[in-house]
Formats: sequence, C-alpha cells, structure tokens
Amino acid sequence: MKTINWGIIGCGNVCEKKSGPSFYKIEHSNLVAVMRRDPDKVKDYAMRHKVDKYYTDADQLIADPQVDAVYIATPPNTHMQYAIKAMQAGKPVYVEKPMGMNSAECEEMIRTSETTNQKLFVAFYRRALPYFLKVKELLESEVIGNVLTVEVKQYRSPRVSDLTSSDHTWRVDKDIAGEGYFYDLAPHTLDILDFLLGEITDAKGFSANLGQFYEVKDTISAILKFKSGIIGSGRWCFVTSAQTDVDSIIITGTKGEIRFSTFDFSPILLLSDTASESFDIPSPEHIQQPLIQTIVDELRGVGKCPSTGVSGARTSRVMDLILNT
Repeated sequence: MKTINWGIIGCGNVCEKKSGPSFYKIEHSNLVAVMRRDPDKVKDYAMRHKVDKYYTDADQLIADPQVDAVYIATPPNTHMQYAIKAMQAGKPVYVEKPMGMNSAECEEMIRTSETTNQKLFVAFYRRALPYFLKVKELLESEVIGNVLTVEVKQYRSPRVSDLTSSDHTWRVDKDIAGEGYFYDLAPHTLDILDFLLGEITDAKGFSANLGQFYEVKDTISAILKFKSGIIGSGRWCFVTSAQTDVDSIIITGTKGEIRFSTFDFSPILLLSDTASESFDIPSPEHIQQPLIQTIVDELRGVGKCPSTGVSGARTSRVMDLILNT
C-alpha cells in the first residue's frame, strides 16, 4: 500500500490544472517536489500547490531521495535527456507527449527503460478517459460491424501569437518542439486511433507551410494503414478561417459509423443499421487524472497503465512517416 512520491520537472501551464493536482489528489500518491528554471515561478507554484520542495535544477530533483517517480512536463526537446537521467537514477518516468523529438529518441528511451528496469509511461491520457472508453466499448460491441475506414480532420485558425514572429511560442520553434502544432496536437489523435483500432503499420503524407506565419509545417495530409487492414486518412491545417474550425474523427464500419472528436469532447454520435444514439460524456476536471491513477496503480502493483513507452514510440514513428523524416 505504498504511497508514490512524485517530482515534476517543468511545472508550467500544463501542470496547473491538467496534470499537477492529480498527483496529490489521487490516493496513495503525493507531490513532494517541483522544478522550474525560474526561481520566482517555481516558488509560486510550490506555495500555491502546497509542495514542500522546489528546485531550479532538474538534476537536484532527480537526485532527491524522497522522489520515487518523475513527471517530465518540459518541451519535447528535453524529454529524452531528463527521462534517461531519471531512469538511470532508478526512478520510473511519466513523460509528456510527444514522447520525443522523433522515433529514434523514443527508441533510446525504451532501451534505457529496459536496461535500468524502470517503467516508462507517456501522457497520452485519452486512453483512460471515459469519453474514449465509450468509443472503444461501441467498437467492441460491433454495433457498426467490421471497421473499414477512419477519417480524421482537424482545422484550426491561427492563434494571435502566430501572427507576429516576436510573439511566437516555443510550440512553433522546430528546434524545441518539432514540426509545430502538428507535433503538439496530432499525436493525441494518432495515439487514440492506435488505442481504438490497433497499430498503424504504415503511413504516407504530404506537408507544407501555406500560411507562412512561422517556419514549421502548418498543413498536413496523410493516409494510414492499420495492422488489421483498416485504411485511414487524416488532414490537419492550422491556418484556416475560424469559420471552418473542425475537430472530427469518423470511424465507418459495415453496419454504420461512430463520430467523435479528439479535443472538443463533442457528443459521440452512433449511426447504425439498428440504432441512432448520442452520448454526451464530459472530460474530468483534471484531464490527466484517470491515466495518472493507472500509473500509480501499476507502480504499486495493483493495476496496469494503457500508455507506455512502447505505445508512445509507435505514434512518433507514424509522425515521422507522415512527415517523411
């Protein structure tokens, strides 16, 4: 019945509500240390969240004997570095998505996990959310028959910060975050398809920078081939008009289809030969909490987490294939 004591490297915005509070709200889990390079901001976070220890040096947090496991919530270009250090220090790791800057980095992280015998989890938290578990339940009930195709569409208008180079965030800096918003957002969709429909074995894509707001690609089109034989397609564009914003996944089978979204949590729509139903399932207050619960359970030996380094690496590989990198 051991309590897992967590340390966070990179206690920024994502840790305010999405993830951070989960570590001290879950039973048998406690947040004992946080790290951020800015001394004022890390102290402020620690004070507001009642965390006893705070650091400006990640190595000091990793070395803290009170920290049992490490959550890495920094930008992608530092995921591999911190994950390897933590695992080599004998501590399991929960790392934000995308798991690494490319699939080669992911494989290196997996090798370290294996050689150190430390567990590696990835923040593809949709795998544990009731919304997506409902979609999985519908698929497994075969209410739409045998699955044939899946179609993904995500269009989004530019953020205000995209319009002026001096205001650009790190998310559109290729050296820090990879290929921009595609690397930031598409992994959630590609991973949930892996969870719902099985492994994507091949992918091909075309990509372009059509908006010219930043250097990374803003428009991507892809075709996907699943191990099961299912064929999929995806389109992402981050420079459309606000009037054409869309977040849609459509899974079509021999007896109907299921429509849902990746980010909007719009009602799940089931259309089949025998039923037409809608399921409105909101996301929890702390969206990562259900997955973090499964991590705590696995570390305590009483459960299993559905999002591992192996599954996370598959999504990075698919993105590499789509971008021809």
